[in-house]
Amino acid sequence: MSAKLPTIAIASGKGGTGKTTVAVHLAALLVERGLPVHYLDCDVEEPNGHLFLKPVLDTAQPATLLNPVIDEERCTSCGRCAEVCEFKAIAMLKKPLLFAELCHGCGACALVCPVAAIREEPREIGAIESGHAGPIRFIHARLNVGEPMAPPLIRQLKARRDPAAIALLDAPPGVSCPAVTTARDTDAVVLVADPTPFGLHDLTLAVEALRPMGMPLGVVVNRAVPDDDRVQTYCREQAIPILAELPDDRRVAETYARGRLLFDDLPEWRGRIARLWDNLLTLPGLEVSP
Repeated sequence: MSAKLPTIAIASGKGGTGKTTVAVHLAALLVERGLPVHYLDCDVEEPNGHLFLKPVLDTAQPATLLNPVIDEERCTSCGRCAEVCEFKAIAMLKKPLLFAELCHGCGACALVCPVAAIREEPREIGAIESGHAGPIRFIHARLNVGEPMAPPLIRQLKARRDPAAIALLDAPPGVSCPAVTTARDTDAVVLVADPTPFGLHDLTLAVEALRPMGMPLGVVVNRAVPDDDRVQTYCREQAIPILAELPDDRRVAETYARGRLLFDDLPEWRGRIARLWDNLLTLPGLEVSP
């Protein structure tokens, strides 16, 4: 086994492409091959990997974010806290005004305060649950209703990644901050797209957002049909490898709706996911010994 096992994000330019379908079946295939797997559901606003892997969740912990608390008696209204805040969570009026929902918990304001008028206190933003789905290590998080920012919770989730396992990160859909936070610092990103005008458009946005980050990209064409190769043509033009073309099949939707893995009802899908994994290992820097 290689000393460092890869971290792979499974992402998409939009919702409904089959991203979670690919992620959970990759996890199921790898444990069948005797490989250690850690499945991290990073869609903290609407996690659904548990519906298919059916883990036993035996650990739950609150997730918190450190927010500044300003001692107005000590504060001299120098404005340094507002100046250093990159996200404008502090506005300087006669006294500093805190917008907690914009705070990323970096602690810079407390560090620069010359009179130690700022302390940090934890604020609960969600919960992290972990356990096992058979041999698969499983972890997901749920963002509290009303919390505007998912990235701080996603970073806490990723920090619990098991380095002794192949990490599969099921990313939030789209190319906004949560998806980019999930993909950051991974060894490869699998982009799942469907062959529709909207699918191609959003795949293009995802490639433009992720390619500058430097990790290898590969594409899975889901619900592929013989007479539509728009996604394949785009990938050839962009020199992005097609890892798999998964056919459009009503039985897949029926099995998915029942919350069952495709391997149970459609055994031919095991071979398709196996080819996806084998192609994924051809991306630069990815190598896993059996």
